[in-house]
Amino acid sequence: MEVRDAIEGTVSVITGASRGIGRELALTLARQGATVVVNYQHDDDAAAETVAAVSSAGGRAVCCRADVESPAGIEKLFTFVEENFGRLDHFVSNAAAGPFKPVLDLKLHHLDRCHAMNARAFVLGAQRAARLMDRGGRIVAMSSLGAGFALPGYAAMGAEKAALEAWVRYLACELAPLGITANAVSGGLIDTGTLALYARAAGFDLDEAVRRVPRQRAGTPGDMASAAAFLLSPAADYITGQTLVVDGGISVSWQTSWQTQPLTVERDLDPTPLPAGDVVVDLARRPVRSR
Repeated sequence: MEVRDAIEGTVSVITGASRGIGRELALTLARQGATVVVNYQHDDDAAAETVAAVSSAGGRAVCCRADVESPAGIEKLFTFVEENFGRLDHFVSNAAAGPFKPVLDLKLHHLDRCHAMNARAFVLGAQRAARLMDRGGRIVAMSSLGAGFALPGYAAMGAEKAALEAWVRYLACELAPLGITANAVSGGLIDTGTLALYARAAGFDLDEAVRRVPRQRAGTPGDMASAAAFLLSPAADYITGQTLVVDGGISVSWQTSWQTQPLTVERDLDPTPLPAGDVVVDLARRPVRSR
């Protein structure tokens, strides 16, 4: 069965779909024949441009302006889906926001809003989505490497992404009898406006960090969209409760003791000794766990 034949006629909801990874995924699914509900928070022009791009690619998309940071916004989004389509096949929780601050600088409102926009929005959305998946379905959450690595200035977001991945595992088990899978896609250094903003806030050299990626480039929104589209497809029917890492190999290279210079086939691969002391976190090099 061709991918388009398998996806044709499905209904997909993507939060935060007016730009970046969400927009790219909307285009990817639309090209495969899905009808995409483009959720967005406030940028009417960007949402309209995404819908127009989907139409130009031969797909179908509709907009729904709803702030998923609030329970009322989530209810608005899924009421829209129910009233217009009566069912749902795919739910992708992509919208995210949070402060890039050290732990000691985090205020109560940072914690509350970060939780509301990330883990809580995912769980409430998944609950509502599952009730519309009367013939089974797919749930995908967008995560990041900060869920498993302590990155500078990323505590609030990293903790929420870790919670999100834990929720994926629980949802996978509880929703399996309903024919619904739940998975996450974890991105590394993905070339979006958010990555540039984070690099400035954390004070690291983004170009140098990218040079440490084994694939020797930053990831693209298309890389993330392709991974998510796979998990939404029938080909991933037996995959659930998992986090698919899309990072060009940086997470596995972080955990080795190889030289910090980019490796080539001619380079000596003898490992350098690990430093003694506490965990070192430096994105321009790598987080290194001491022995």
